[in-house]
This record gives sequence, C-alpha cells and structure tokens, in this order.
Amino acid sequence: MSNDSTEPGYLVPVGVSPDYDQNLERKISQWVRGVTGLDVKMVLPRWTDPQQTIPKNGNTWCAFGIRSFPSSRLPAHVQISEDESEQWSWENIEVILCFYGPNGASVSSLFRDGIQIDQNNDTLRAATGLSLTDYGQIYNLPELINNQWVRRYDITVTLSRKNVRTYNVKSVITPNVIINGD
Repeated sequence: MSNDSTEPGYLVPVGVSPDYDQNLERKISQWVRGVTGLDVKMVLPRWTDPQQTIPKNGNTWCAFGIRSFPSSRLPAHVQISEDESEQWSWENIEVILCFYGPNGASVSSLFRDGIQIDQNNDTLRAATGLSLTDYGQIYNLPELINNQWVRRYDITVTLSRKNVRTYNVKSVITPNVIINGD
C-alpha cells in the first residue's frame, strides 16, 4: 500500500499524532494534581482495564473519565511543502471529574476555582496543548462503595485543542497535461 498521493489508495498520517488513551489520561491527571495538590496515587482514570484499586475510605481522591471528543467537523487542509500537507482540526474533550472522600466538596471547589486562574490554564496549554473552554457546576452525588456511603462531588470540564495530522499529499508543481490554444 502506497502512503502518498502519487498512487491511488488510502493515506495514513505520518509523524506525530495527537495524544489519546493513556497518554492523554496522564496529561489530565497531571493537570488535576497540579491544580488540587492531590498525590499521584489519589488521581485515577476511570474505565480502565485493569481497573485500579480505589483508595480506602477516609481518603480524599479523584476519579476522572473522558466522556466525549466532539469536533468542529470543519478541518483545514494546508499544503506545507511540495510533499506534505497538514490537516488542522479543532477538538473538544469533555472530562468528568468525581471527587470522593471526607474533603471531596472542598477539593472539587478548589479545583473549580483553580482552573479559572490564567497561570494554571497557561501551564496546561504549554504542557499539553489543551486549553480550558468551559466547566459546569459541582453536583453532590454520594456513592455506595463496599456497602458504605462515600461523599462524591462531580464537575464536568471541557478542554479544547488543535489537532495537526500530516499526510504525504504532493502538490501539483507541473501538470502532466498539454494545453493547446486552438
């Protein structure tokens, strides 16, 4: 299978691709820890296989999960050289964060206030390419874990980023046709 536009067939991006899955979860975890001061063992991604062991009751911790990746659906295609073009798309990442434990309300409030600080958003953007675009209110949603009620406070945030994918699309320098003026 050819991977450039000189042959028919599918094109696969070349070079670096945007972070997804575990790499994206690591970046979100670092952001949550940076804004809240929670220990690395107290900020866990949800819906993983295998599922991580949750902290014991009495600890304050956060579980987060990526719920959706809505996009603008209007990518830009930019020829960057004679041999390559880039596809630029803008994507949102909706993340739910659940703060558990005796200080869950306090830490979720600290997080909500901290994400509104320009320096925190600038640091997020510089480290990850992500930027905060929206956040919701905090909901009190206690959860029954191991037959014991645990305090839980949820907030949803929306992050955005520009994704750039490079393809081997050749530019047309000289056409392979002859034009007659008759």
